[in-house]
Amino acid sequence: MIAGKSVARLAASVALGVAALTTLMLDVPQAHADNRRLNDSVAINVYTIQHQAGCTTRIRPNAKLRLAAQWQTEDVLNNRNLDGDIGSDGTTVSDRARNAGYDGVVAETVAINPALAISGIEILNQWYYRPDYFAIMSDCGNIEIGVWSENSLDRTVVVAVYGKGDSSA
Repeated sequence: MIAGKSVARLAASVALGVAALTTLMLDVPQAHADNRRLNDSVAINVYTIQHQAGCTTRIRPNAKLRLAAQWQTEDVLNNRNLDGDIGSDGTTVSDRARNAGYDGVVAETVAINPALAISGIEILNQWYYRPDYFAIMSDCGNIEIGVWSENSLDRTVVVAVYGKGDSSA
């Protein structure tokens, strides 16, 4: 009978421990990768492509374009049926940029990799050899850029939104 009570106490202790651990795990903030270096490298690579195309301007970061890129990145990451520029709600890059407060002509490039990560080389391979995306990247009129990337265990998405100048700024 004493052994039975010991097993019951042990089971109760284990159950209490599991409950406490579960509560602690739920209270721990989720870690998100800091993709700033990747995002910055995309902007630098676009700058390089523009200068190889003969551009003399310097493309500069824009927080409004970055926000528009973030919205599309999160949408594509979380909606597996999306594979590019149109959002799950039917929005276009122009809609998202306008909603972010950017008043100007915009374009967008989207890279999707079915893995936890993506390298700058993989991004360029997806964009450089697509004539429409190469045209966007090498367009000297695109003087502003916003880049955002997110990853899940089996999917990484990178979006760059390019602007020709925000007339509201």
